[in-house]
Amino acid sequence: MLVSLWLTAALGGLSALSTQGIESLVRRRLPAHIDDFEFRLLGNETSTGGNDVYSVSSSEDGKILVEGNSLSALSSGLHRYLTDAVHVDIWWFIGSRLDTGPESLPALDVPMDGSSVVPWRYHFNTVTFSYTTAFWTWEDWELELDWLALRGVNLPLAWVGQEKILVGVYRELGMADTEILSFFSGPAYQSWNRFGNIQGSWNGELPMEWIENQFALQKNITRRMVELGMTPVLPCFTGFVPPATRRVLPNAMVVNGSNWEGFPVDYTNVTFLQPLDPAFSMIQKSFISKQTDLYGNITHIYTLDQYNENNPESGDLEYLRSVSYNTWQSLKAADSDAVWMMQGWLFYDQFSFWTEERIEAYLGGVENDQDMLIIDLFSESSPQWQRTNSYFGKPWLWCQLHGFGGNMGLYGQIENVTINPIEALANSSSLVGFGLTMEGQEGNEIMYDLLLDQAWSASPINTESYFHNWVSRRYAGTGGIPPEVYKAWDIMRMTVYNNTKSSFVSAPKSILELSPNISNMFHLGHHSTIISYSPTNLTSAWNLLFNASKSNPALWDNPAYQYDMTDITRQVFSNSFTETYKSLIATYSSPSHSNTTLSSIGANFTSQLRTLDSVLSTNPAFSLSTYLSAARTSSENATLQSFYVADLRNQITLWGPNGEINDYASKSWGGLVNSYYVPRWKTFVEYLIAVPLQRYNETELNGQLRRFERGWVNGGGNETALHRAQVQVHVVAGLRNVLEEAAGRWSGVFGE
Repeated sequence: MLVSLWLTAALGGLSALSTQGIESLVRRRLPAHIDDFEFRLLGNETSTGGNDVYSVSSSEDGKILVEGNSLSALSSGLHRYLTDAVHVDIWWFIGSRLDTGPESLPALDVPMDGSSVVPWRYHFNTVTFSYTTAFWTWEDWELELDWLALRGVNLPLAWVGQEKILVGVYRELGMADTEILSFFSGPAYQSWNRFGNIQGSWNGELPMEWIENQFALQKNITRRMVELGMTPVLPCFTGFVPPATRRVLPNAMVVNGSNWEGFPVDYTNVTFLQPLDPAFSMIQKSFISKQTDLYGNITHIYTLDQYNENNPESGDLEYLRSVSYNTWQSLKAADSDAVWMMQGWLFYDQFSFWTEERIEAYLGGVENDQDMLIIDLFSESSPQWQRTNSYFGKPWLWCQLHGFGGNMGLYGQIENVTINPIEALANSSSLVGFGLTMEGQEGNEIMYDLLLDQAWSASPINTESYFHNWVSRRYAGTGGIPPEVYKAWDIMRMTVYNNTKSSFVSAPKSILELSPNISNMFHLGHHSTIISYSPTNLTSAWNLLFNASKSNPALWDNPAYQYDMTDITRQVFSNSFTETYKSLIATYSSPSHSNTTLSSIGANFTSQLRTLDSVLSTNPAFSLSTYLSAARTSSENATLQSFYVADLRNQITLWGPNGEINDYASKSWGGLVNSYYVPRWKTFVEYLIAVPLQRYNETELNGQLRRFERGWVNGGGNETALHRAQVQVHVVAGLRNVLEEAAGRWSGVFGE
């Protein structure tokens, strides 16, 4: 019942649908074949309880006929044909390779039929809009939305440009622009401002220029989502407000939120307007009304998180129920068909507070189950649906989080993302979708493809054949794929991507990205610096991939091969650094150590880092300059350019104004390794040489490191010093040459 109500509300009936969006996608990505496809929407007679159904066949006039009961079904059917028959695909970072297939599209002797096992396929973590998309252009978004459409995503979060609505709401309440703009956080931190974790910006004040530009971008994003048959999830009023609310609403029920991650009071303890106050519903109506006027009546599903790493004012059951009840009522007053979508992260992150009875009270405030949708954010490692009895009957989504802060380590749980969601589907009647909720989109693309494809299979996918087929389309377009490539990926399938140890829960981080110390560098958890497989597994895979180019040198012209060789090399070096660091600390801890030996190990360490930097710098996707350029070109105003660049530099290093959650969003990027990590490690080694173990002072060392870190954030460091990737021809030649040189110089790192 819930599924059919949602589909009716979101789509407005099949009569309102048009295949123009999917035809435009073909025109963008396969212009030579626009006349080779025919798309046909089928009526409700194909409905399977809200699930999507497609069929792909060859028509009598020689076209590829794609039929389906929804636009998402048509996109999924098209993707199935392109990947399974033509062996091409579209990729993150690499771009579209859909046009690398044969001139004549292959005919189908037997139709390709497919049916989803869940009605909804969701995408985006709320913080992805800061870790990944903060400085995206419309061109970036076009690639992302085509990627989503072809992979069957029909429920994406559209969380860009929210501040435009809030400015209008707060002005209407009587706030001055200075009171409003000083409340907002910078471009790289807006997610946590919207969550009520932080307020204000320590690198500069968010300008109206940014707000207007993001609003224009959101209009394009939501329009394209609808064209492609997606139901956008839009923001609404959460209750977090500027301090000036106390001035314009002197009698309002407002409280200060909790401190977040030890931030200075000026930047946290965000003012929260209690949903019990009538003003909450008034503002909610204003927000949703203004949003609908700007984007159209395109959805009834709204994202709303009130306690994301925030503590409720009280744990009293009636209070919690009243908060959610009044929040729900505010949504229904603004949109009678409203569905409240909430991330279930709070029940995991604040496990000790959110007891079963408190969860039941809070969710129970929404008295109609169909008016709520819960994202089980971390299903593959720490699912909450079981302990909450399937969220006490509320519809929910099984989601793969996979990585925090954009961590780049190679990692996966192929069994958990194939077996577990199917088992959940059999055991929970309120499970209505699968989704991806990574904090940052950083590599490991096969793990995300795997779950989205699992949404179209009633039994767990066979990963051996899946990886083989994925590799076939991954490296298409440059001749035959040597058997070594398949073997390399199968080794990674069985090791790197097959973590079965419960203590390893997400993508790891390299110690090279951490502020150096003589202890506490190795730990498990969200940012594990320990890998779940033997490093020799990965070096074996690396050698197979590298040697594959000897039988097919054209692989060096393939952007997927370039990307993967860079990425896997990064991980091989990261694994090696662990042993080098251990050797350094063992030497330092030895009573009879010599400074000459320390200096030699330290020089070896930094030399490896510089080699890694030169590898990373051959690929724009792994180059700091790419991301700094994106931030800089977000404005033509020099002052704003400096603000945006500082915001990005701050996020990937100190994170907070004073190093709160330092290195949480660190990256192994060319330019960043050389200009930031190398100087930190050199400072560390020099300190060890100068100070014996008995007089080691962590506070003193951290002071030296922090002075450097602050200077770098404020513009120090030449991040382009070793960049070789200015034009594509240099990218190809540079990577091959750099890898050959690296393999020869560091044979111990790359040896099997």
